[in-house]
Amino acid sequence: MFSVAESAGGGNPLSLFLPFILIIGVMYFLVMRPQQKRRREAMELQNKLGPGDEIVTIGGLHGTVVAIEDDVVLLEIAPAVQVRFARPAIARVVTRAEEPVADTVDEPATSTETVVDETPNPVVDVRKQD
Repeated sequence: MFSVAESAGGGNPLSLFLPFILIIGVMYFLVMRPQQKRRREAMELQNKLGPGDEIVTIGGLHGTVVAIEDDVVLLEIAPAVQVRFARPAIARVVTRAEEPVADTVDEPATSTETVVDETPNPVVDVRKQD
């Protein structure tokens, strides 16, 4: 006959650690792996920065890249206003600087084309009137 003490201590040690191993595996695939992917994408974005790119910083500041030094980016946030930011502070690139495009000859407009008036709409006050 087996006693209660012998049956409790005689189990497979792997069965005790299996739930912990499964939890660690699930945490890796749900938390750590996506975080590594986001970090890798951010590094690629920061390495591809170039002068003329319009960017947004992690603080929400919009600017145009003027120059890039080692880990510092010089941004123009207004005409003749330049600030220095750390490269990791760049959150996203709004538009990339365009590559020079070969000059193409535009054909003259034909008489069958219609001309659209592109004047802006008048400003309308939509505030609540007391």
